[in-house]
Amino acid sequence: MEHIIRFILSNFTLTFVVIGLVFSLISIYRNKLTKDFVIEAILKYYFFWGYGVSWTYNAIMHIFFHESAASFIGWDDSPFQLEVGFASLGMGLLGLLCIKKNFSLRLALLICSTPFLWGAAGVHIQEIIEKQNYASGNAGIMLWSGILMPVFSFVLLYLSNSFNKSYER
Repeated sequence: MEHIIRFILSNFTLTFVVIGLVFSLISIYRNKLTKDFVIEAILKYYFFWGYGVSWTYNAIMHIFFHESAASFIGWDDSPFQLEVGFASLGMGLLGLLCIKKNFSLRLALLICSTPFLWGAAGVHIQEIIEKQNYASGNAGIMLWSGILMPVFSFVLLYLSNSFNKSYER
């Protein structure tokens, strides 16, 4: 059981995306199945859990448990942990607001978080190549979620009815 809990908390990006998808499926099951409703249900909970809750959790870890966060990544602790924590808090709060159907908020979150996630992924890949840093916080699910979440997010946002309506004006 301890191993499972450790896996869930250590791979929180995956954990919170899965929770968001569960909420989406429940919402879809309980309502009319139109394309627009399905995409909105996925977007709503994916952004709230996958970005809002996940980034807020990341902020807490980097601000209050910075030594553990650094160790998880395979790095030494430094003031950088606090900087990442406060950046994560801002993106987390924005993600929590994305529970509302608001195309501009969701786009703003992606514009803000995508360079951070892809930049961090690049640094993690560099760490793998140069220092053989295969710590799970550097080379595991965290790396892959940082690369793939923005792609999935932009696809969902593109498929949303809000995207289409924003260009009809």
